[in-house]
Amino acid sequence: MATKSLKKLGNNLAQSNKQLEILSNGIFKSGKLPTFKDKISETSQFPIKAKKLEILQINVGYMCNQVCDHCHVDAGPDRKEIMTRDTMRQCLEVIKNSGAHTLDLTGGAPEMNPDFRWFVEEASKVGITDFIVRSNLTIIRANKKYYDLPEFFKKHNVHVVSSMPHWTRGKTDKQRGDGVFDKSIKALQELNAVGYGMPGSDLRLDLVYNPSGAFLPGDQVAMEKDFKKALMDDFGIEFHNLFAITNLPIARFLDYLIASENYEDYMYSLVEAYNPAAVENVMCTNTLSISWDGYLFDCDFNQMLELPVNSKSRHISEFNEELLEGRNIVISQHCYGCTAGAGSSCQGVVA
Repeated sequence: MATKSLKKLGNNLAQSNKQLEILSNGIFKSGKLPTFKDKISETSQFPIKAKKLEILQINVGYMCNQVCDHCHVDAGPDRKEIMTRDTMRQCLEVIKNSGAHTLDLTGGAPEMNPDFRWFVEEASKVGITDFIVRSNLTIIRANKKYYDLPEFFKKHNVHVVSSMPHWTRGKTDKQRGDGVFDKSIKALQELNAVGYGMPGSDLRLDLVYNPSGAFLPGDQVAMEKDFKKALMDDFGIEFHNLFAITNLPIARFLDYLIASENYEDYMYSLVEAYNPAAVENVMCTNTLSISWDGYLFDCDFNQMLELPVNSKSRHISEFNEELLEGRNIVISQHCYGCTAGAGSSCQGVVA
């Protein structure tokens, strides 16, 4: 397991332009595989257009207590990019005045932002229908100051979406680090104890599965059944839904693919699994991603590749919903990850 981010290590793949070079050259430049633009043009789906804004996904910082092998954010304890309260205030104005019904806070570990609780308290007053916090679970057990997070989430009716690579210790710790599984189980039990994930409860607790290697996720419905049975039988844990998310070939997962000599095979798998039906509902069409410093992107993945929205409205300070609606979505070859099989998004399958 890595203990430092690619950025801290000085790895070339910490640079978005180096990642984009790899995704644009080689098998795509030679014509062995079609570019994503050419592929969606075959079914007259280019350009992909933004629809009505429904989800605001806000990345409040890249700092995290973990350094996971598959992380597309390249998050870790050494990342110091943190959203300020001033930028949060600008986000709150957009939340109040936009047509979005879902607020989705992510990171890093969003809970590590020193203004996280203030932001949650203020945002919960706005009247958002679905208020999501993406938690890695272990943060709840990382330090005494986080031990009350389950109660804090409950107080503000936060929808907790938690990373859980597998129901076994071996596969989880392989992807996320030694001891992660046991801490995650403890955190889930504590969330259950305050009512999260229980049958009939309005306190939503969903889990996210990412494959631990160079392969695509299996059937989401079947995996959910397996997760539910195993976690209940072994630990008495309840949760509502499982989201199966495809690993996109950027940042640390791209580094893993290249180091393990799986990059070309993985890209072939993504292209061969391409599903035109998934293109219709890709998350970038109804979601706007906001970076820690307030810049706007079509999705969290484009944020990490520094591919800004194709609009005159590029920063939260100049947010204009009319200008953003109907914009052309910025694409590259990583987009195959969201259109393979049943599709993939931060809310699971899309087709």
